Amino acid sequence: MDRRRALTAAVGLAGGAFLTPTRGPAPAAAAAAYTNPVVWQDFADIDVIRVGGTYYASASTMHYSPGAPVLRSYDLVNWEIAGHSVPVLDFGAKYDLNGARGYVRGIWASSLAYRPSNRTFYWLGQIDFARTYVYTATAVEGPWSRLTTISTPYYDAGLLVDTDDTLYVAYGNTTISVAQLSPDGRSQVRTQQVFTTPSSVGTLEGSRFYKINGQYYIFLTRPANGQYILKSSGGPFGPYTMRQVLLDLRGPISGGGVPHQGGLVQTQGGAWYYMAFVDAYPGGRVPVLAPVTWTSDGWPVVQLVNGAWGTSYPAPAVPAPPRQVTPMTGVDTFDGTALKPRWEWNHNPDNTKWSTGNGLTLRTATVTNDLYWARNTLTHRIQGPTSTATVQLDHSGMRDGDRAGLALLRDSSAWIGVKRDGGTSRVVMVNGLTMDGSWNTTGTGTEVASAAAPSGTVWLRATADIRPGSARPGTFSYSTDGTRFTPLGPSFSMGNDWRFFMGYRFALFNHATQALGGAVRVPRFELSTP
Repeated sequence: MDRRRALTAAVGLAGGAFLTPTRGPAPAAAAAAYTNPVVWQDFADIDVIRVGGTYYASASTMHYSPGAPVLRSYDLVNWEIAGHSVPVLDFGAKYDLNGARGYVRGIWASSLAYRPSNRTFYWLGQIDFARTYVYTATAVEGPWSRLTTISTPYYDAGLLVDTDDTLYVAYGNTTISVAQLSPDGRSQVRTQQVFTTPSSVGTLEGSRFYKINGQYYIFLTRPANGQYILKSSGGPFGPYTMRQVLLDLRGPISGGGVPHQGGLVQTQGGAWYYMAFVDAYPGGRVPVLAPVTWTSDGWPVVQLVNGAWGTSYPAPAVPAPPRQVTPMTGVDTFDGTALKPRWEWNHNPDNTKWSTGNGLTLRTATVTNDLYWARNTLTHRIQGPTSTATVQLDHSGMRDGDRAGLALLRDSSAWIGVKRDGGTSRVVMVNGLTMDGSWNTTGTGTEVASAAAPSGTVWLRATADIRPGSARPGTFSYSTDGTRFTPLGPSFSMGNDWRFFMGYRFALFNHATQALGGAVRVPRFELSTP
């Protein structure tokens, strides 16, 4: 199933009725405005909710593990990564890089909800068009556990906890259906088609399901340039009428796409906001926020600035946050017994081959000459518009044939790192790692520059420009003392094609080409911005 059309150029507002923007109550905080994107990292297919005074959002992660990160905020503007709803992608051997690969599969648009009756968070999503999985936790940090598996694959689902505690799911592509779950959430009681998208609109998907003022709403995206909404006054199973929310709306990120998908959320004070994402490759799909008002007959209206989604709006009027959120940039010394939630593996890791506590230790887990097949590649989102990752790498434990380093990872990749061959270690820059449109490897990389490696420790650095609109440069350098860095190799062009869906990431890796047994240690990782 083709989930997205080619990105549509932002050409201004076409169609739809919008109210004149109105200024709401003055923000309570001294900081009077926020700017978009609210998070310049790759968090797509957002579902956003509020529980008390805290906001949570879930996002797609495809083949990265753990999956379905949960973001947390106290003001809708400043966000931190709190945990993951899917602890491991235990959906088949391909997610272990065991005989097959799960690139661009796994965690797609899914749903996050909170059920007050049992004070429990629910995550719901379908995998591989085969079945739906439901995970629950009493705190977003976890532990999350699988509640059930449902045989119906709820594609691009939105989960609603109704005011009478009944669980409903809206789902589908073009044909939209609603399912009712059993009271314990473990099985399907009923499912019914409730809407067929008119051919004049095309494709609608990405359901988000709401009950607002006694009426039921299914919020839908027209990928990748529109947003529509269905409304029913007759109950969750309809009948529904449709209205366009936005189409070809100019977005707030220069060179980026149209804000779409995502979800609606209401503040404690009653104000409404729409948190969407913007296609902003090569970095991925990034969250943007805009206020929403409602017409007298119950339809949402996105508030615009000069006919576009604003680059800036008055800050939401919310109580002062109880604390500052944890930054998504900065230094990690891997000092705990577990990885911080900013990290995700490329497919499931072999947990016997890595550890933290005294830095991050990566023991070789795969014998391969193809980084796309190598297990235990640890990834970190790139911070936009530009950012730099610096890694301290102790390579003294590498064995002949081992390859370890820092990559700019996507379907076209490059890396800087250490090659150990014939008892000698070299610092190298490698590019030409490529995949085709079916995510099969077409290039395992070409060494384009090298230098003698210092014994013991080397510092590796990658700088990524992820401003959207065209291919952007990634550059690599290394240091023998952690202070003076020497460029290595040519600039690497990071493509801005959308079809891999996930954006470029920084990636730490260590794999063998001859035999297992080698190891590297990363005492320090730093993500910094200019």
